[in-house]
Amino acid sequence: MNPFSAKEAEEIIIAVKKIALKLKKIQVVVCPPFIFFEKLQKHIGKSSSVALGAQNAFWENEGAFTGEVSPEMIKTFGGNYALLGHSERRELGESDEMVSKKALACLKAGLKIIVCVGEKTRDDHGEYLEFLKNEIWNSLNKVQKRFLPSLIIAYEPIWAIGKKDTGAMQPSDIHEMVIYIKKILSEIYGVESAISVPIVYGGSVGDKNAGVIIKDGEVDGLLVGHQSLKPDSFSEILISAENL
Repeated sequence: MNPFSAKEAEEIIIAVKKIALKLKKIQVVVCPPFIFFEKLQKHIGKSSSVALGAQNAFWENEGAFTGEVSPEMIKTFGGNYALLGHSERRELGESDEMVSKKALACLKAGLKIIVCVGEKTRDDHGEYLEFLKNEIWNSLNKVQKRFLPSLIIAYEPIWAIGKKDTGAMQPSDIHEMVIYIKKILSEIYGVESAISVPIVYGGSVGDKNAGVIIKDGEVDGLLVGHQSLKPDSFSEILISAENL
């Protein structure tokens, strides 16, 4: 639920667009609270460098679902992406099955989806790997192969979220998890299709570690949390990605 005000949200999007327009190799997706959608879309316009995404979506397009926002509503107000299964949503009780239903509804509506997965803790016996495998399988169990061009997987180990740059996962360990996630996707969709699915990393990403995470972690992008609310820091993250 950040930022708090529409004015602050506008200031952030104006600053982000200003730097993004100078960059040629990256796609920026900004996911603000729904209530700011219409105001921010006016600033984004038809920019190909910045896209608008929703922080959540429901699995029905209309009906008696008070408080929910549908994929078609998101599209109507200029959204191109939906962030699904974020760790904070899962902490509130969102299940893999719910994520899967939302994913299918968004894809059918023509939205691209960023599906978040990640373990709460790590153990010496590798049980977290089995947890992650089941989370991916179950969260994608309604997503057919034909939708893969519109799928992005965001790996966000919950134990690494909300810390300083030094609290992020080590790039070499991130790379191992990228390989593991690709292996799971290969089991579901086949090797050739799985390779094409982008994997982004989230968890204490900042302007100091963004470059090394992308380079040595071999991820396709970053899911940025609190640093996205700081235009100067976020701009440095974008420049690091562009330079790589």
